[in-house]
Amino acid sequence: MSANQAVKQDFMTIISERHSVRKYDPTVKISREELTTMLQEATLAPSSSNMQPWRFLVIEDQKLKEELLPIAFNQQQVVDASHVIAVLADKESYRLAETIYDRAEQAGVMDSVTKQRMLGNITGEQSPYRKEAIAKDIGLVDAGLISMQLMLVAKAHGYDTVPMGGFVKSQFNEKFAVPDRYETVMLIAIGKAAVQAHASVRLTVDEVTFWNSLT
Repeated sequence: MSANQAVKQDFMTIISERHSVRKYDPTVKISREELTTMLQEATLAPSSSNMQPWRFLVIEDQKLKEELLPIAFNQQQVVDASHVIAVLADKESYRLAETIYDRAEQAGVMDSVTKQRMLGNITGEQSPYRKEAIAKDIGLVDAGLISMQLMLVAKAHGYDTVPMGGFVKSQFNEKFAVPDRYETVMLIAIGKAAVQAHASVRLTVDEVTFWNSLT
């Protein structure tokens, strides 16, 4: 088997074996060091204009997870999984544009002319990134991208995940003092499955794909 074939096989294993797991082994705790590595790998996900509006609130304290449980409709994975990660979207991500593009220029992946043009596009008074509704829409898309990447990264590290939209957002924001500039997008439980995840089925590609028009 060639190296390329091996890489492809590993990737196919990861995407085919990733399932949403709701029963976790509460004795398995992921170290902060390893979880940080997984988050770092997840941040390689793409984002609009490379603004990287995702933010992570990592909940590892057991008492906090127990307090989160009723907010998340008593889903047992909240307390049994090693961590619960809240994925947030920063609706003021433009504030970090200069930091991001300065680093890009210093790394030699962006020239100064392009940097100045991009800064104008992102931080100017008429920039869509400065309009809350548009910034929220952009952030939701980018948060979705990094959430999927994080779940695949976790699987590659031998862990399981489940994305959770079932929680009372207003109560979560109040409990964890989430500032208005952040939109809470989803929760992701991560840990080690206590029982094997059940298989699922998918619609066929023909059922979900249109070529050139929707008619």
